[in-house]
Amino acid sequence: MAALDGLRILDMTQWEAGTCCTQSLAFLGAKVVKVEQPDVGDPGRRLGSRENDSEYFVNWNSNKRSVTLDLDNPAGRELLLAMVPHYDVFVENYGPGVVEKLDIGYDVMRGIKPDIIYARIKGFGTSGPYAHYKCMDMVAQAAAGAFSVTGYQNGPPLRPGVTMGDAGTGMQAALAISAAWAQKLRTGEGQLIELSMQEAMTYYMRTAISYSNFGNAPTPRLGESDNAFVTLYPCAPGGLNDYVFLMAVNPRMWAAACRVIGKPDLLEDPRFATADSRREHREALMDEIAEWTLGHTKREAMEAFAEAGVCASQVYETHELFSDRHLVERGFVHELQHVEHGRVRVLGWPARMSGSSVPIEPAPLLGEHTDEVLAENLGLDAATLGRLREQGAIGREQVRRGERHDAAAG
Repeated sequence: MAALDGLRILDMTQWEAGTCCTQSLAFLGAKVVKVEQPDVGDPGRRLGSRENDSEYFVNWNSNKRSVTLDLDNPAGRELLLAMVPHYDVFVENYGPGVVEKLDIGYDVMRGIKPDIIYARIKGFGTSGPYAHYKCMDMVAQAAAGAFSVTGYQNGPPLRPGVTMGDAGTGMQAALAISAAWAQKLRTGEGQLIELSMQEAMTYYMRTAISYSNFGNAPTPRLGESDNAFVTLYPCAPGGLNDYVFLMAVNPRMWAAACRVIGKPDLLEDPRFATADSRREHREALMDEIAEWTLGHTKREAMEAFAEAGVCASQVYETHELFSDRHLVERGFVHELQHVEHGRVRVLGWPARMSGSSVPIEPAPLLGEHTDEVLAENLGLDAATLGRLREQGAIGREQVRRGERHDAAAG
């Protein structure tokens, strides 16, 4: 069985923080039904130039079913509330006040299903002076200090390249939901879970924060190291990302790195004999190492250092992950058939469990499973579904998976 087999999640999330949370749980075996607005859906579907089913959406919504309900329509709201008893968890990450306006808060759902686990992801939480502020990933990162430690020491703060504010919060929410479900299995009681993206992001800042003298001084920017053995080196043929990151953190690794570049006598040079002298003559030492790296590709440099026992990695570009021989051999790169995109590659779920395995399935079309889920949960027949569709309570039917692509191929 899958680890979370039997866990049923009603997913009213959008963009990334919430969708990451529910996708993570789906990858562990939970059954996830995503509730979206008819004709519009999760705004992440339209990110970029596509009208729907963007690559961004596909990457964050695998292993879910999609139902379209108009929650501004009284009949649509009643359908959502009627579905609640069939689920263990409800998750939402809408902007401040949206759930309250729709009147689908924790107290409402707990009145219908007393043991519901109700999870909320908000930029700054639901209390405090910033609670009404709108927030997205980079706002949360700025608010948690991540910008302040990114970049060069004498330069401006820089936007980090990864979306930890969203995805990092989503993963913490998934952990909290799993813990709440484990607790519910023992006590029979549900609970309310709330995450602030600002607070969640500080968890990934703890190492940087540990340089703040317990909150009494700012941590300097960390983009430039004064250690020639812990920094980036340019490689052939000199492209934008043709670099290897070297992280030789102890004398054994320093010696191994010098042997790799054919200069074992470097550490006997008085300029490089101690940590202080290496910092003083950093540029000279970097020139010695770069002379070798510039004659090798980043992969060659990575493998030479790593085989010698030195921590090192080439600077991977995002597309290179899909053809990396290590990730491919480990089965981390998956090929899926998507009705909009055809055959696509996606990266897998990193947690490998000997007693639990869940195949990755393509992200759903908007409303693809509306009829199926409402019939399954509420026993609605085709005539009733047709009337609800005419009333605007549910969205129009979508082309089923495979049909559109097969028709196009034909």
